[in-house]
Order: sequence, then structure tokens, then C-alpha cells
Amino acid sequence: MPATLADQQNHFPGLSHIGALLADPGRAAMLWALMDGSARPAGELTMIAGLSPSAASAHLARLTDGGLLAVEERGRHRYFRIASSEIAAAIEALANVAQLSAPQRAVPRPVRTVPLDMRYARTCYDHMAGELSVRVFERLLDRALLTLHGTVLEPTPAGTAHFAAWGIDTSAQKSRRRRFACTCPDWSERRPHLGGALGAALLDSWSAHGWVERTERPRILRITPAGHRHFDAFLAA
Repeated sequence: MPATLADQQNHFPGLSHIGALLADPGRAAMLWALMDGSARPAGELTMIAGLSPSAASAHLARLTDGGLLAVEERGRHRYFRIASSEIAAAIEALANVAQLSAPQRAVPRPVRTVPLDMRYARTCYDHMAGELSVRVFERLLDRALLTLHGTVLEPTPAGTAHFAAWGIDTSAQKSRRRRFACTCPDWSERRPHLGGALGAALLDSWSAHGWVERTERPRILRITPAGHRHFDAFLAA
């Protein structure tokens, strides 16, 4: 971990530094806009955050230097994206914490104040989140297609065969340079959905089968009629 991420008291490395990066509303708005896995130019992020160009440029530089954003050069333009799936998962988890620690926690308000389409199916960086994703993850566990021991998720032989039917080679996913599978807190459902390489592979597979489609609205996913039939059958099995 870079030396700049260690706080002066040598406490938990980088925690205070990351907290400071996330504390500014403008920076938080730009990060949240990139949670659909897209790469966006500085001008677009400036408008989303409601900042002046000079202020946005300074904020983007801090987020990039802090390791939360990565920059892609496309000709004369620079595009910013979330630096890794792990960082995206951490941002999603913090959104979940924010829901739980809100002042109204003593008298919980219904989570259904979240727009229904975003609550039902959305992207969480490169995998699917929302009500449907949570239900699918729980069904994978209930049907013993995945096992969870502590924080470790592993496919069973039946699960490996089922994922193969979806076009997913679990051995290939395990060989990738990222965590194979993990639980990712879902801020709208307050229960975990599936993240990691396997979660990303599932979204890719479901999209390739024509069950899930991206929409023009950032992060919102549409479940097609064929997708509704497929997921209904899987959840009922």
C-alpha cells in the first residue's frame, strides 16, 4: 500500500485518508455517478457534481491520486472510472452503512422510497445488485449451488454444473486476478448480493442470453420478458 495512504498515527492504514476523500459531497457525487462501471469525461462529471471546472479538476485529481479513480486517455480527452471492483464494492457497502446510520434509524422508513426500477435491478460496478440479485444469491445458497463458510464462497459440484449451463467456467473465473466470489452489501435491500468475478460473469452471461438489458438511465437494468420467465423458474425450483 502506498506510503501516502498511511495516516500519521500509524493507525489503520489509509482509513482516515479514504474517509477524507469520500467526505466531500462533490467528490461523492462524481464517484456515485461512476458506479455503473462507465468511464466519463471530466466535463460530464463536473455537471453531475454541480461544480466549477476548476473545482472539479482539483477533486478529480485528488480522487485519482488517492487511488479511487483511474484515468483512460482517449485521444485528446481523459475519461475517469472507478479504479477497481473492490473500490466499487466498498463504496456500495458504505452506501449501505449510510442507510443504516441515518437519523431516522430509530423509526425505520420503508426502503421502498428508493425508485422501484433501481431497487429491483441495477449495476453495482460490474455485477448486478437490487432485489432480484439478492433473491438469486439467496436461492444459489438455498439450493446448495454455492456454499458460504465465513466470508468464503465456493461452488459445489452441482453449482459448477449449473454455472456451466449459464455459460460460466468457474475454474477460469477462479484464475482471474481478482476475488472469485464475495458477498456485497446491498444498500436498498440491506441483504447481500453476489460480487467478485463470479458476480460479474453472471451479469455478462444473463446479458448474453438476453435476460438482462442495460438502459439509458445510469445503473438501471431491465429484465426482459424472457428474463422474467427464466428467473421465475430458477427462483421457484
